[in-house]
Amino acid sequence: MSQVAQEEIDDDDSDSSVISITSQQLNYVRKHFPGQRLAFVYEARPTGFGLYDELVANHHTCLVVAPPMVPTAPGKRVKTNRLDSRKLSTALRGGELKSIHVPAPQYRELRHLVQLRDTHVQQLTATKCRIKALLLYEGIPFPSDEGKDKQWSARVLDELLELHCSAAVRFKLDQLIGTLHFNFNAAAAAQKQIRHYCQKDAELRQSIAWLKRLPGIGEIVATHLVARLGDPNQITNVRQIAGFLGLVSSEHSTGNKQNRGEITRAGDSRLRNKLIQSAWVTIRKDPELREFYQRVYQRHPRKVAARKAIVAVARKLTTRIYAVLKEQRPFVLREVSAAPLTKESSAQADSATQRLPTSQCHA
Repeated sequence: MSQVAQEEIDDDDSDSSVISITSQQLNYVRKHFPGQRLAFVYEARPTGFGLYDELVANHHTCLVVAPPMVPTAPGKRVKTNRLDSRKLSTALRGGELKSIHVPAPQYRELRHLVQLRDTHVQQLTATKCRIKALLLYEGIPFPSDEGKDKQWSARVLDELLELHCSAAVRFKLDQLIGTLHFNFNAAAAAQKQIRHYCQKDAELRQSIAWLKRLPGIGEIVATHLVARLGDPNQITNVRQIAGFLGLVSSEHSTGNKQNRGEITRAGDSRLRNKLIQSAWVTIRKDPELREFYQRVYQRHPRKVAARKAIVAVARKLTTRIYAVLKEQRPFVLREVSAAPLTKESSAQADSATQRLPTSQCHA
C-alpha cells in the first residue's frame, strides 16, 4: 500500500481552501499512482473533517490523528510542513499511528449545539460572579429572597435593578444584568434546539432514551454523552469510555513496583464534570453504587475519601453507559442491601450539585 501524508493546513484557511487542497491531492495521486491503493493521514485541526469526508467520498483510506499522539524524536528543533508530512508518512508506513474516531455528520451537528449551550451556561455563571464581585467591591449587600433557596430569583433580579448606587456602577450593573438575561435565554434556546434536533433523528433519540434510564443521568448529560461518544458501534470495549473521559488512573510503574496516580483528565473536561456531578445523584438512587461508594470511601483518609469515592462511582457509571449503548437496552436497577448515606456524605452530595471541584478529583 502506498502512503500519502496530507500537508498541514493553516488554522485560518477556509473550507474552500480545504476543498482546493483536496482536489490538488487527488489530481496528484491519480497522475503519479494510477490504479494503486492509497492511504492519507493528517493531523486533527480546527478545519474539521471536511478533508476526511472528501477523501473517503473518493474511496480512499484516511486517518485523522491527534497531534500529541504523533511520535516525535526528542531534540528536533526544525519544523516545516514538508518535514511534518514526511514524519506522518513514515509513521503511517510503520503502523505507529492510530486514527481518532471521526463522528458521523449527525453527531457533529449535535456537538455544535451542545458546545453552544455549554458556552452560554459558562458565560451565565461568569456573569453572576461579576455581579457579586461588583457589589462586594462597592460594599453593597447582595439582595436576598427570604424563603427561597435560589439566589437568582425574579425578585432578586428586580431588586438589583432598583439598587441605589453611582451612575457608573449603575450603568455597569445594568449591562451585566442584560448579559445575564441574554445568556440565560440563549442557553434555554440552545437546549430547546438540541431537544428538537434529537427528536428528528431516530438513532440519537433512542440512544438518549436508553441513557436517561440510568439513575442520575438526565437529558443534558445524555445529549452530551451521545454527542461526544458518537456511534456506539465504534466503542470497542468497556474501558474505552472511562479512558476517553479521563476517569482512569495515571500510572508510572516499573518492575514489580506499581505506582498509580491521579486521574488522567483526558478528553472533554465539561463532560467529565457533568458525569461526576451525575454520580452524586446516582448514589442517592442506586443502592448498588451507593454501597460501592461507601466501600471506596472507607478505604481512604477522610480528607480525600469523598473525592476519590465519587470519581470511582463515575468511572463505574461509564460501564453502565457502555452496556446500554452497545446492547441498546434499558438499564434495570438491581435491589441490594445498602446502608443509607451518612449525614456527612449527604451534605457533600448536596453541595456538589451546586459546585463541583473536579480539578482536585483523584481516582
